[in-house]
Amino acid sequence: MGTIDTNSKRLLSLDALRGFDMLFIMGLSGLIVNLGKVFPDCQLLEWLSIQMRHVPWDGFAHHDTIFPLFLFIAGVSFPFSYSRQKESGVKDRQIIYKVIKRAIILIILGILYNGFFKLQFESLRFPSVLGRIGLAWMFAALIYMAFKPKTRAIIAAIILIGYSLLLTIPAPDIVGATSWSVEGNIVGYIDRSIMPNHILKRGVMDPEGLLSTLPAIVTALLGIFTGEFVRRNDISAERKTVIMFISAILLLVAGIVWNIFQPINKALWSSAFVLTAAAYSVAMFSLFYYIIDVKHCQRWALFFRVIGVNSITIYLAQRFIPFGDISRYFFGGLATKLPEGWGAVVISIGYIAACWLLLYFLDRKKVYLKV
Repeated sequence: MGTIDTNSKRLLSLDALRGFDMLFIMGLSGLIVNLGKVFPDCQLLEWLSIQMRHVPWDGFAHHDTIFPLFLFIAGVSFPFSYSRQKESGVKDRQIIYKVIKRAIILIILGILYNGFFKLQFESLRFPSVLGRIGLAWMFAALIYMAFKPKTRAIIAAIILIGYSLLLTIPAPDIVGATSWSVEGNIVGYIDRSIMPNHILKRGVMDPEGLLSTLPAIVTALLGIFTGEFVRRNDISAERKTVIMFISAILLLVAGIVWNIFQPINKALWSSAFVLTAAAYSVAMFSLFYYIIDVKHCQRWALFFRVIGVNSITIYLAQRFIPFGDISRYFFGGLATKLPEGWGAVVISIGYIAACWLLLYFLDRKKVYLKV
């Protein structure tokens, strides 16, 4: 039975899984869609292409797993970080300061990503992916520090149940709309009441809005629960993998059951969505953990690890660096010589390569954007 000193050793599986997750944002989704256009009769590619898009409203696709998995991974990391800091003599108040500071930095980076430098402040979007990660992770980390395990679990359950009850309240400013419609949900009502000109869907709602940050805290907490479990030294690594995989199945069943009463919905970050996305997250983490940290099959993970250790870097860099132009500069000529459709595939591969080579260069130079 294998054992891992998880109290002192960094989990390589976390970096690799984070890199795998970010790869879809780094161009893999577009590559799959372009391959589907080249082979329109391939049912597998047709299905995969559909998975590379968010569902319009209710439902679940692979593209809906990217955000919650990243937040889940951030949660998994915190018990390790907290333990290392405590062993180094760092006081709780100092850790709290760092947690809050990190959240504020992520909120600011999110606003910069949304176009701050356009100086169009009257319509600048305030909510963001990075902002939600910062806030949800911050509250989850503070809950972890302040309460014992059973109390944390109770808090998570109260949030999910309470949020579901809130979603039954229709927006008072939309006459005749149901509480679960795009226009009539209470989440959108709060967004357009507080920041009407600063949300993604003008006049309706924001998928990273204020109220829906509540269940996202549970997504981060579930990651923290997983990280806390993996740190245990009284259970073998193989058994941890089995328990995590069984937990993923139970979470999936819970999500499907909850979906009967309130649909899985990423835009609302519904409680059913939290559980279903967590099932995917736990399953993927258990797989990467078993292969990389338990069985020590690590060489193949370099490609993903390079992305994972600088995930926020590449997320922001794609906003400011024209990787598409770089790809077209080097591969545009080749693309014009290929049959229809294949040119787009080549440009997509070039895009991924340009991003990855930048990250590889930064990794070799030990340059990392740490927030």
